[in-house]
Amino acid sequence: MNPFHLAIPVQNLDVMRKFYKEVLNCAEGRSSENWVDFNLFDHQLVIHQKSDFEVSNKPLSNPVDGHDVPVPHFGVVLEWNQWTELAEKLKAKQIEFVIEPYIRFEGQAGEQATLFFLDPENNALEFKAFKNMEQLFAK
Repeated sequence: MNPFHLAIPVQNLDVMRKFYKEVLNCAEGRSSENWVDFNLFDHQLVIHQKSDFEVSNKPLSNPVDGHDVPVPHFGVVLEWNQWTELAEKLKAKQIEFVIEPYIRFEGQAGEQATLFFLDPENNALEFKAFKNMEQLFAK
């Protein structure tokens, strides 16, 4: 699989750098005074400082499986054991979840473990894992 590249605007580069390094254990790659590359589970996440960027506190969501899923959001599909390990680490770090770790679509096609939380600038992140990776795009 090819790694994705995602660049997001942030107001406070230092706070966000600390969050992605300490909470998600992302290794830092290249950087400048205005941007930082991270290894997010072997994908490239870049935070770009934009001092005039306005952080939205207005929650937007879409109902999915009885939960209000924040939109937009981004994240990574992990292997089942990686997801379990991440969920436990986030709980240990006392991350406030938007949607607590749980099994979505249990017993159905596309059964998956999922969790949602916000970074310090209210970017919603979802990490998920499928019991059966062949059902990633199941209908």
